[in-house]
Amino acid sequence: MNTRLTGAFRARVHRGTRQIGGTCIELEADGQRILLDLGLPLDADGASDDLLPDVAGLQGEDPSLSAIIISHGHGDHWGLLPLCKPAIPLVMGAATARIMGASAPFAPNFFAPNVSKYLSDRTPLQIGPFRLTPYLVDHSAYDAYALEIEAAGSRLFYSGDIRAHGRKAALFEQLVRKPPQHIDTMLMEGSSLGRLSEHDHFESEQAIEARLIENFSRPGFVMISASAQNIDRMVGIYRACKKTNRTLLLDVYAMEILRATGNPNLPNVGWPNLSVYVPEYQRRHIARNQRFDLLQPYKSARIFREHIAEIVDSVVMLFRPAMMRDLELSNLWKDARAIWSQWDGYLNDGPGAKLKAELLGRGIKLDVIHTSGHASIADLKRLATALNPNRLVPIHTFQGDRFSDYFDNVTRRDDGEWWDV
Repeated sequence: MNTRLTGAFRARVHRGTRQIGGTCIELEADGQRILLDLGLPLDADGASDDLLPDVAGLQGEDPSLSAIIISHGHGDHWGLLPLCKPAIPLVMGAATARIMGASAPFAPNFFAPNVSKYLSDRTPLQIGPFRLTPYLVDHSAYDAYALEIEAAGSRLFYSGDIRAHGRKAALFEQLVRKPPQHIDTMLMEGSSLGRLSEHDHFESEQAIEARLIENFSRPGFVMISASAQNIDRMVGIYRACKKTNRTLLLDVYAMEILRATGNPNLPNVGWPNLSVYVPEYQRRHIARNQRFDLLQPYKSARIFREHIAEIVDSVVMLFRPAMMRDLELSNLWKDARAIWSQWDGYLNDGPGAKLKAELLGRGIKLDVIHTSGHASIADLKRLATALNPNRLVPIHTFQGDRFSDYFDNVTRRDDGEWWDV
């Protein structure tokens, strides 16, 4: 039986009790504090100091802030890190750190983290009074973790972002089969509430692969817009290319992300049905920054623009709006079709909406072939039942008031409110 020290282990959610993204949770015990995630809100135009939560030590000296723990590599969980003073110890998965480092040369809003300790599946870490146990989970980000934190005789479990229908679904099954015990408070994401009915399920990554195979089986040039950091999707696209005898064209950024995982079982130079194409905007960026070293590992697999037109009917290109000029120069529009393999909400405004309109202006419909990176309500119910917490606190959701319709022991909290774990 746990020893109770009322008020000795406290928590507050700075952002997330009533929105998706921008997640930040502060924990305090024995005069020490840690943060779980420090995300950029999804509706923010960019990182700025006014978005930082009111946490002592983020920009000024405060030795009681012991560490910031990042659950996974999506910007809505780490995107405010560049605004913090560099002395704060960072903790994250090793592959997450490598992927963030690999992204840094390609985008202004990325940075290479200086990590103090690494998360590893079910390997406990001691950070001051906090005993942290990471659980590798299935999510659309590679190397994603749920976190169990024990301090002052109480236990908190943070689901992070989680699902049960990806290529690592076995991790979810392992978690519900062998869950952590005696959880006092569970912070559980609810991204799917409001998007899915209670008994419906999202398509599996295997089902998405089958839909891609059907699409790729038809003749014509295929451009597909997907996140290079969604490794499950990269695998599905590559497998669909192999099964339809097509060549997948990846740019240097995508290849660097795959390489940064450190996983030899992912597509790489020398694999069949894979070539590396350097789009014009990326070529100029590499030249401007004198980063020709980024091209070196991919010289043997590189394909040039003039050769794409020769094999256009057997090509799938990982595509971004910045690559429109490449299609113009190569004259690849005839019999072309486009696939959107990301959240379709991105098509409502911004670059996604502009891309959709430009393609429609050319008579090209943008087909959506995608599945969620988040668990269905049915799978969230399985997770909550397995952990059986004394209190379940909604986070990473716009529908926290509906949690009690589906889950037991729900306790609503507000952003900024301290409470005892």
